[in-house]
Amino acid sequence: MKKILLYILALFFAISCGNSYEEQKRLSRAERARLQREDSLALKIAVMPTLDCLPLYIVKEHALNDTSKLDLRLKYFTAQMDCDTALVGRSVEGAVSDLVRTERMKREGVKLDYITSTNAYWQLITNYKARIKKVDQLGDKMVAMTRYSATDFLTDYVLENNKTQSEVFRIQVNDVNIRLSMLLNNEMDAMWLTEPQATTARINGNVVIADSKNLKLSLGVLAVRSEVMKDKRRKVQMAELVKTYNQACDSINKNGVKHYADIIKKYMKANDKTISQLLKLKFVHVAAPKQADVDAVNRKK
Repeated sequence: MKKILLYILALFFAISCGNSYEEQKRLSRAERARLQREDSLALKIAVMPTLDCLPLYIVKEHALNDTSKLDLRLKYFTAQMDCDTALVGRSVEGAVSDLVRTERMKREGVKLDYITSTNAYWQLITNYKARIKKVDQLGDKMVAMTRYSATDFLTDYVLENNKTQSEVFRIQVNDVNIRLSMLLNNEMDAMWLTEPQATTARINGNVVIADSKNLKLSLGVLAVRSEVMKDKRRKVQMAELVKTYNQACDSINKNGVKHYADIIKKYMKANDKTISQLLKLKFVHVAAPKQADVDAVNRKK
């Protein structure tokens, strides 16, 4: 009798566990479906650990947006190539990028619209141990950059206007954090960096020999797939994004970038010393890139 009772209890336990496991699987599938549905409805923007993305980080972190109109989800990458892949592969609606990259994607058939230009700029910074003070001394040196990007465009520009005695070796390093690390570890002679990585490089004694600000070109952009702007629901989202993006720019201009040290630390991995030395930057309201800037990069295609 005792054996029968134990058997019945064991059977009951097994059935209960089986039902519980099946129930968990069913709930798990339902939860995954719900999350996938929410993600598909959200506005997803690919971002980088760079200061041109700061307004978007502020919108998200400080909950400036009306969530009934905009569920903003920032997809974080450390290489622009990965942002492009996400944009082309349709896993994001938009990306912070540069005109050289986006115009190339458009020539390859990707339909993109520009939401705004950004204040991104790049500096060509040399390893202080290489003792390079001028662009024409880059002959036989390694310059880290990314192909088909603003850094590639800028490399062309400075070399066309400053002849070197020997070849300059362009080394493709896509991850901005790895690129900076290679300079700090004396593994690269020179590289193009934007903020806040450029500030970190400078305060470690490395030398700026060229600056994109001197070209009077604005190459940074926030681009979205064109189909986004044709959808009624997406238009509501974009209107809310534009409104809150402008609010974030106003806040930065009023309080300064250092006011957002917590965000810069979190997303850009900058330390207190770098943040304290960041240059004062003006962030402008949403405005499409100038046609002159678009024409300039297309002349170099």
